[in-house]
Order: sequence, then structure tokens, then C-alpha cells
Amino acid sequence: MKDRTKKFTVDCSLLCSKLPNSREYNAYVNQLIRCSSSVGANYRSSQIAKSTADFINKLKIVEEEADESNFFIEILLEINENDELKTEMLRLLKEGNEILAIVVASIKTARNNQNKK
Repeated sequence: MKDRTKKFTVDCSLLCSKLPNSREYNAYVNQLIRCSSSVGANYRSSQIAKSTADFINKLKIVEEEADESNFFIEILLEINENDELKTEMLRLLKEGNEILAIVVASIKTARNNQNKK
């Protein structure tokens, strides 16, 4: 997962580098770069959490940022007219959704394990 979230960050950045440089796109591109990089950074941080509560808290941030990344990819998908980039956006959206599902499942498992203690 550590490599996967890092790759998601890099792939979102590479996508953003291919988008037009305009006022409209720049707002969404900047947001996508911020939230997708937060996915990788906070997942990495969760792996050195000080406690189960800290681990859950960091994964909750990953969950929020992955969902936000998906939102901006969806917006870019709607306003972009380049079919080649749309294919890449759809792939990233799928990956973002898979990361989100894994993180939500991990949070549930961590909470269940925490409640058993």
C-alpha cells in the first residue's frame, strides 16, 4: 500500500503536468496535486503511528484526501476534451476508489481490534 499510494501521488502529478495551463484548470490541478500527495504522505505516516488511535486518525485523513482526489479527477474528467487524458483519468479514478475502499476497510478492522482490547 505504501508503494501504491506513492504511485497514485506520482501518477496524479504526471496527469496534471499534461493538462492545459489556464486559470480554470490551474485551480483544479493545484487541488489535485495537494490532496493526492496527502494520500501518499499520510498513509506513510500511518505506518509509524504511535498508537492504534493515531493510526486510525491518520488513515481517516487518507480517506478524506483520497475522496477529495477522486472529486477533482471527476471534475477534470468532465471539463477535459482530450480522450487520451480521459483514459488516464478513468484509470486514476479507479485506483483512487480502490485505495479508498482499502483504507475504509483498514479503519474498520483497526477499530474492531481496538474495541476488543
